[in-house]
Amino acid sequence: MEERHVGRSGLLVSRLGLGTMTWGQDTEPDEAAAQLTAFVEAGGTLVDTADVYNDGDSERILGHLARELVDRDDLVVTTKSAIRPDGRYDASRRHLLAALDASLDRLGLEYVDLWQLHVYDPATPLEETLAALDEAIASGRTRYVGVSNYAGWQVAKAAAWQRAWPGRAPVVAVQQEYSLLSRDIEREVVPAALDAGAGLLPWSPLGRGVLTGKYRTGIPAGSRAAAPHFADFVQPYLDDECGRIVESVVTAAEGLGVSPLSVALSWVRDRPGVAAPIVGARTAAQLGQALASDALTLPQEIRSALDDVSDMAAAHP
Repeated sequence: MEERHVGRSGLLVSRLGLGTMTWGQDTEPDEAAAQLTAFVEAGGTLVDTADVYNDGDSERILGHLARELVDRDDLVVTTKSAIRPDGRYDASRRHLLAALDASLDRLGLEYVDLWQLHVYDPATPLEETLAALDEAIASGRTRYVGVSNYAGWQVAKAAAWQRAWPGRAPVVAVQQEYSLLSRDIEREVVPAALDAGAGLLPWSPLGRGVLTGKYRTGIPAGSRAAAPHFADFVQPYLDDECGRIVESVVTAAEGLGVSPLSVALSWVRDRPGVAAPIVGARTAAQLGQALASDALTLPQEIRSALDDVSDMAAAHP
């Protein structure tokens, strides 16, 4: 699998990342082991988790597998902090550094390769939040830092603050939802990230699973939309407008002789500024379909057609 730099940093990652949000809930440890094995064998390196995923079980499972199943040096491990277990946002220095220490303990690692602020916390001064990133770098707990789910102005402000002072840790990554069904970040987040030299790590690059085409005729048993804890997450993308985009993806896939998943994933993978989409699979078989997409480069005429059908309404100015 091809590797890419994350933005203008020296951090190299596989151009497809493995998400672990379901590990410890819908994905059992044995299935997670099969996923990680297949991912590494395909040349994958970037594995993403967060401290709040399934009460820390995602980190525990990943840490065990990183120590026992694969070579730690073959992985680029990234985790996220800034959400308390009760769902409250907290990007204070106190919480962030304690959360990172707890993540490292669950992972059983001395450091993570990339530590990201999971959300923006309006109740904490940004300079305090960013100082925690600097301390994490200086103490060796992480090698790089980034942000996630930030608005465009928040990305720009954080990146500019870090550049303004010598010795501060630059923001190298921006993790955000991005797919053919969710292109809003192209208005402000993408330009801010490109200007800051930060690489994009899209989450839900398959439109929360809808772009695979599995929901074209209903909600299959066992799908995320059929699960009580994920139904509300998927529902916004089951409307008629999204359905038209899905049909275009299916048409393109049939013409190319590949899966709709491969078409949708290849589209977002090769968007400007994207370092690696993060794919979260429930099973190793599902992950295998995503890994197969690595061989596909969309012809320009198909890419342009998908750009047109999924284009956002014009905004002022």
